[in-house]
Amino acid sequence: MTRAPCANDRDRCAAADFVCREGGGRRNGPGVGQVSSEGDAVGGPPQPAGRPDGPRGPRERRTPGPRGGNLPYRRRILLALAVLGVTGVVGAGAAAAGRGGAEPVHAEARRPASPVGEAPREVTESEADLLHAAEQILLRDCMREKGFVYEPVPRQPVPDARDFPYVIDDPEWARDHGYGSDIDRKREEISTEGVNERYFRSLPQERRAPAIAAATGARPDGLTARAPDGLTITRSPDGCQSQAERGLYPDLAAWFQARVTVDSLPPLRGGKVIADGEFQGATQKWSACMRTAGYEFQDPAAARAALPPPDQPLPREREVAMAVAEAGCAHTSGLAETAARLDRAYDAELREKYGSDVTTWLRLRGEALPRAGSVVEADAKR
Repeated sequence: MTRAPCANDRDRCAAADFVCREGGGRRNGPGVGQVSSEGDAVGGPPQPAGRPDGPRGPRERRTPGPRGGNLPYRRRILLALAVLGVTGVVGAGAAAAGRGGAEPVHAEARRPASPVGEAPREVTESEADLLHAAEQILLRDCMREKGFVYEPVPRQPVPDARDFPYVIDDPEWARDHGYGSDIDRKREEISTEGVNERYFRSLPQERRAPAIAAATGARPDGLTARAPDGLTITRSPDGCQSQAERGLYPDLAAWFQARVTVDSLPPLRGGKVIADGEFQGATQKWSACMRTAGYEFQDPAAARAALPPPDQPLPREREVAMAVAEAGCAHTSGLAETAARLDRAYDAELREKYGSDVTTWLRLRGEALPRAGSVVEADAKR
């Protein structure tokens, strides 16, 4: 089941194993949303049915379950760096958190997200920033103690990146970014020239394996979680990734299981939405609208598939015109409203079905806020 993100580039794969974070899909569009390094809501953007897994966590092992484990599965890796998405953006319009490079965060969260006795809630965006910044600081300090360098990275390295899981439905964003090829190029630039990836490439060959072990542990064993799609995922409880997470979530086993479940829900939800008859009916109306505008696409996924790679984009005028037409048709056809309504309905259904892990996820993140505030505050005083 393991798929190397860069099978023909040994050093690049090693860098991905050292400090790897999945950074989202190739295009904004049906199921191709970006997930942040930390702070994703349970109702985050789905991944398209049939899209291969992205790079997974360093030294995590997956075993197919009784149902085959073939559903698309989107992993968020909290050990930040490498091949896709967010890599070592230090000083790129973001001040340091303490002496690290993550965006500045005020350590105002001194209480859990939910008072005792109340149902846990989603953390806010600023609280998610706080959790991310604290984890980056802990990761940096742990790697430093082991004799390696790691620079914190911001939670949102490309601020204009947006999630359009089913169809682009924001005409203003489409006028500014088309289908996001400019954002894709920026993300690729960050991923190949980030400070952490450059550092790893600078290490002598004999230091690279120890760096990977320091970050992720020697073997992907010790923590086990079962995903809703039947995959069994194991990971080391050692290494700086686990140590940083344990500093915020002391019950690391419960955190790992909850995170695996929550990370699996968006693609499951997206598959349900796309297969729904209402969505398919609205998609037909969208297709007819696009045909009137001069574009022959059966659905938004077909429009995405027709685009050239980000490094060879359409002329900007053509890309923008097509994206603006898609956004306009998303509204006049009713596809945008239908997709949003179905997405909420299936999100609620999955939250209920996997309620135990979802509740644990929300509770542990809320309880981590005071710890995160202390970490960020202490780092700022150094």
